[in-house]
Amino acid sequence: MLKNIPPILSPELLKVLCEMGHGDELVIGDGNFPAESMGKDAIVIRADGHGVPEILDAVLSVLPLDQYSEKPVALMEVVPGDPVVPTIWDTYKELLAKHDPAHCAIEMTERFAFYERAKKVYAIIATGETAIYANILLKKGVVK
Repeated sequence: MLKNIPPILSPELLKVLCEMGHGDELVIGDGNFPAESMGKDAIVIRADGHGVPEILDAVLSVLPLDQYSEKPVALMEVVPGDPVVPTIWDTYKELLAKHDPAHCAIEMTERFAFYERAKKVYAIIATGETAIYANILLKKGVVK
C-alpha cells in the first residue's frame, strides 16, 4: 500500500501511468467502447465494475494534463440525429476543473475520428460505465 494514492488505481494502472511520457495519450472508455480492438497496439487495463468518473478523478490526481496543448482532453461527439444528451460530461468538466483548471480545455471529436485517435494511444482503461458517449481521452503533460 502507498499513502495518498487513490486505491482504485491498481498497481498495473499506476505502472502504465508512470511509463507514459509527455504527449502520450490515454483513453478511459465506457462499457461500450471497443477497447480490445482499438487497443491492438496499446496497453488495455480492465477496470470493470468502475465508472469513468471515479477512474477519471483518480487518474487526474496523479497525471498532469499537457499544458502545451490547446485542448489536452477529447470527448466523442454525439452522432448527428442521436437524441442522447451526455450529462456525464458535466461531471467530467467539474473533475477537470478540480484537478487542472488552467489546462482542461476539451476538444469535441467526431466518432470515427475519435476511434482513429484511440488506435494510437499508449493505453486504454476499459470501465463498466453504462452512460453513453462517456469515453474520454487525456494527453499527458509534464510533471513540474
